[in-house]
Amino acid sequence: MSTEANMNAARLSRRAALRGAAAGFGFLGMPGLASALPGFATAQPGFLGGLGQAAKAKRVIFLCMSGAPSHVDTFDYKPDLIKADGKAPPGKYGQGTKLWASPFEFKQHGQSGLWISELFPHLAKQADRLCLLRGMHTDIPAHAQATIRMHTGNSQFVRPSMGAWVHFGLGTANENLPAFVTLNPPSTQGGAQNYGSAFLPPEHQGLRIGIERESRLTRRRDPDPPVENINNPRRSREAQRRQLDLVQALNKERAKRGDADGAVGSVIEAYNLAYRMQAELPELLDVSQVSRKKLEAYGIGEESTDTFGRQCLTARNLAEQGVRFIEVNQGGWDHHRNLREDLRTSCTAIDKPIAALLDDLQRSGLLQETLVVWGGEFGRTPAAQGTDGRGHNNRGYTTWMAGAGIQPGTSYGATDELGYEAVEGRVSTHDWHATILHLLGLNHETLTFNHAGRDFRLTDVSGEVIRGVLA
Repeated sequence: MSTEANMNAARLSRRAALRGAAAGFGFLGMPGLASALPGFATAQPGFLGGLGQAAKAKRVIFLCMSGAPSHVDTFDYKPDLIKADGKAPPGKYGQGTKLWASPFEFKQHGQSGLWISELFPHLAKQADRLCLLRGMHTDIPAHAQATIRMHTGNSQFVRPSMGAWVHFGLGTANENLPAFVTLNPPSTQGGAQNYGSAFLPPEHQGLRIGIERESRLTRRRDPDPPVENINNPRRSREAQRRQLDLVQALNKERAKRGDADGAVGSVIEAYNLAYRMQAELPELLDVSQVSRKKLEAYGIGEESTDTFGRQCLTARNLAEQGVRFIEVNQGGWDHHRNLREDLRTSCTAIDKPIAALLDDLQRSGLLQETLVVWGGEFGRTPAAQGTDGRGHNNRGYTTWMAGAGIQPGTSYGATDELGYEAVEGRVSTHDWHATILHLLGLNHETLTFNHAGRDFRLTDVSGEVIRGVLA
């Protein structure tokens, strides 16, 4: 089948695009809509008390790799591991296993000379835009807990997600779109908790959008069908507006009798936002009018890259329209076995789309005000698991950043000579969060919310901004 036929087969209709908004309209809302709803005290457009300095970034695109990518096979080159291939690891790192050198070749790229695996031929061309954080570490080597901690800063209790804190801190830049969107988030490893608002007002939680794919090559669809949208194709927008006005009036009467937690106000805001989204969201999700050249750059229409390419292009469009926090999700990184083949498949799926995203953001002028972050919940062991896999490693791993406020073409921190443990430039999850907030102009220590008698923050009681990565 031709590439053009594949693209046409995967085209989203207006109705299908709106059906992709699957977080539930009952919890959607924007602080910016509050002005249109007299009589309700809702969240501020932004938590002004959290502003600590001039913002370098206006928004974040978080490329979330669920399953823990192997750092020693992707961005953390370890020549000593090659020399030690087949030997027993140091005693403190486990018995009964053997060290396994990466089966993939590393080379230096760009003027910066960053070492990047052969698994990323397209992204390697963007080396001079990347800042590799090679000293990451986290507390728990279990997927669910580490994933929740990566998103919320706490794996033990339900806490607001990073995107919800960003929304709470900065408000919205476009009243017709949610400030926080998550594309194809997994239903496991914490599920909705990873984009929830917890005790923050419900309008701050993320909007889940499932990017459907209907390709004649695969016959695949989103396995978790999105909920039906509120749009009624049998009624005009004016008629729908009158319906919503009636619902709003009834809810306002209900709120007069008591709405201490703001739930009724949030529902009213949610329906207003859902109505307004009909004017902008379908166009942002529809690739039918995108040029062939751009579609090919993102890998849309290619079997291996189509799904993630669509997410990256959608993220770019949402960023341009003022969405504050956009999470792009890709699972399948839990390579306990068959790593040679499966890791290559995972990297191929994201390599071309991410390179195109960075290039597109740069050409459009958006990269200088957009922070792009890539990473998973932890890394993997330098020792083999079985004959062709790696185990969990929370002691040391790699993430990277690019764009607004980041020193490009640099490497910060390091693991030991084998890749087991972060030993230089150690970066905890809270340090990582503090730095992201800092680049958005938010002070992680003062961006707080009082709940149950105490002030809470994304970074709990720790976290330091990573000054060494800042431009």
